[in-house]
Amino acid sequence: MTADRDQPWHKTACIICALNCGVEVQTDGRRITKIRGDDAHPVSKGYVCEKSQRLDYYQNGADRLTSPMRRRADGSYEAIDWDTAIREIAQKFKALKERHGGESILYYGGANQGSHLGGTYADSTQKALGIKYRSNALAQEKTGEFWVGGKMLGTGAHGDFEHCEVAVFVGKNPWHSHGFARTRVILRDIQKDPDRSLIVIDPRRSETAEMADIHLQVKPGTDAWCLAALAAILVQEDLVAHPWLAEHTTGFAEISAVLRSIPVSRYAQFCGVDEALLRQAARRIAQARSVSMMEDLGLQMNVHSTLGSYLQRLVWLLTGHYGRPGTNNAFVPFLSLAKASKGEGFAASQRPAQRVERRSPVVGAKIIIGLIPCNVIPEEILTDHPQRYRAMLIECGNPVHSLADSQRMRAALRALELSVVIDVAMTETAREADYVLPACSQFEKPDATFFNLEFPRNGFHLRQPLFEPRPGTLPEAEIHARLVEALGELSEHDYAPLRRAAKLGRLAYSLAFAWRSKRNRKIARYAAIVLYRTLGPSLPPGMAPAASLWGIAQIYVRSQPTAAARAGFGGNAVRAGNRLFDAILNSPSGLIFAVSDHADSWQAVRLPDHRINLWLPELLPELQKLESGPQPGDPAFPFVLSAGERRGETSNTAIRDSGWHRKGAFGPLRISPQDAQALGCTDGDSLRLSTGRGSAIVVVEITDTMQPGHISLPNGQGLDYRLADGTVVHSGVAPNELTDVTRRDFLAGTPWHKHVPARLAPVDRSSA
Repeated sequence: MTADRDQPWHKTACIICALNCGVEVQTDGRRITKIRGDDAHPVSKGYVCEKSQRLDYYQNGADRLTSPMRRRADGSYEAIDWDTAIREIAQKFKALKERHGGESILYYGGANQGSHLGGTYADSTQKALGIKYRSNALAQEKTGEFWVGGKMLGTGAHGDFEHCEVAVFVGKNPWHSHGFARTRVILRDIQKDPDRSLIVIDPRRSETAEMADIHLQVKPGTDAWCLAALAAILVQEDLVAHPWLAEHTTGFAEISAVLRSIPVSRYAQFCGVDEALLRQAARRIAQARSVSMMEDLGLQMNVHSTLGSYLQRLVWLLTGHYGRPGTNNAFVPFLSLAKASKGEGFAASQRPAQRVERRSPVVGAKIIIGLIPCNVIPEEILTDHPQRYRAMLIECGNPVHSLADSQRMRAALRALELSVVIDVAMTETAREADYVLPACSQFEKPDATFFNLEFPRNGFHLRQPLFEPRPGTLPEAEIHARLVEALGELSEHDYAPLRRAAKLGRLAYSLAFAWRSKRNRKIARYAAIVLYRTLGPSLPPGMAPAASLWGIAQIYVRSQPTAAARAGFGGNAVRAGNRLFDAILNSPSGLIFAVSDHADSWQAVRLPDHRINLWLPELLPELQKLESGPQPGDPAFPFVLSAGERRGETSNTAIRDSGWHRKGAFGPLRISPQDAQALGCTDGDSLRLSTGRGSAIVVVEITDTMQPGHISLPNGQGLDYRLADGTVVHSGVAPNELTDVTRRDFLAGTPWHKHVPARLAPVDRSSA
């Protein structure tokens, strides 16, 4: 074998978290053997963390599928050919649509952390089936934040942590969960600079909190009291940016009147943080030249989730930290995930604005950015309601493992008349489905993420395939094309004129596509599939699934002409879109597609006169509830379990093989020394962890980073991984076997995974 130094390096990206840092890899056959950061990547710039070293465990998982699978009556599965699978699935979906309407079919998923391209094709299948209801992991975590952001700014905003004087993190440990480019480099820079400060609000002394100048170590579940106290201090000590607020906001008089009445001393006691430290943090934020602030799952999957998202925004908006260097700014997305979730991916300009509030058909749950809350899915199925969901199409998602109350989710899937899963492996969800369709891995097809959040220079990276597709698998583009064709929506008659135009070059194709889409409604309706079938064959070998990006590029340069032009894609829109698409295809390390300035952040505020709205009366009753303090716990469950902590030894569940873990216990339960002493346990001992929904045997890790009464389990574990010989390996604890679907936010429905009442007890060896 040739020495490693002589092996070529191939450019791709890490897929473990939303950042998708650029990496270079060496391969041997179908294996990824070495991984390093890609210095040429315009966003990550060579940065990489240790989790990227696990990519081969994803690519070569033993439980990857190589044939469509059909469930037998006895619950076992049989391999079937693709033609049979597509024909039967299309027939059964079509029959359901005819009997009960497309609204009886729920679409779930559509993307892993680094695999969003397939979702652009799923849009066509959803339209062909008349699907009206969707959900995915964003509705498990982010919809409360999205609702607040929409009401206050009408746009998304992201912190400029590289240049801020003060960085504030709420319920977030970026050392492991990242969230912005070159995370650990920037955290170290802030830590080393005496003129900069790091403030962390977290019940645990996390790796980021260890670095902080101010750690507001709240009691579990009391973030809202801490944030309300900070906002109140700003108003009561008159630390707010009055001229800025007068020029740029509305609603200050209303919210300031509420904040003036908050008893800061009591709220400090409620959240367990010294009042003097709260005042120190508030003053540091108010006096800073620039502040960037970020929340994450520690807040969003906790009690008072949506209210917390509102209060944390008030802290940086009352002090004027928006639309300037080092503050939160409005990034320019390549494809808005919020619009895509609403079904507006390709034809947003053709859709009327949705003015009527939409709710789920059975529970009446609020639909935010087009997504029903994940936690209501079982309730929408396990009922005799005539409008219940009767079928699900699940793609790149594992709701049985990743959503609250796995037992109830399994029961819901079994109650459906039809369930179809598209995935690379036989996941926990796939094992409950009627049909499972095997997709290529993320390294066997072109793929990308639309989590493009950087400002002022935003980047996009189309990853080119490292390997040929594993035999028996198909890219999602092909799967959806076959489904739409089997449903009778598209045929060669629709494709032929555009196939001919594609042979004449990109400009000819652009003109032909525009002309045909006006005369054949199917061209615009199923644009992604049409592009795949007609433009795709003209692309380099293996790159046909990237064809949908041509349509996205055309839409982007028209919707964001200034940002596109600054990045080099200006001028005639058709030609600019073509240049951008070609640049994407020919930039293996990615490229900058948008360049913004801080004035653009104000233009992005889609509210009257581009003024930020500080007053959300819908949340006033929830804010007033804080006055009575935290609710007393159940004595039967004296601990608060945080289910799903990010750690160095965790990955997302796309990596099902835990073989990468070599040292120490896998996924231990973290507890404080005081609790360990009370329980009479030591490191490595086993305890029974119980909640109102289930129990599990856990291995204990004692750490003084935890407060007494607070315990935590890592995310992404407890998977049933099937080896090549059929042996099933179960490593760690699946957190959602312990969580309760009914414990959720009043408005967004996001689950309280970080605040699960629990108890611990010695293991009864006689029944273990």
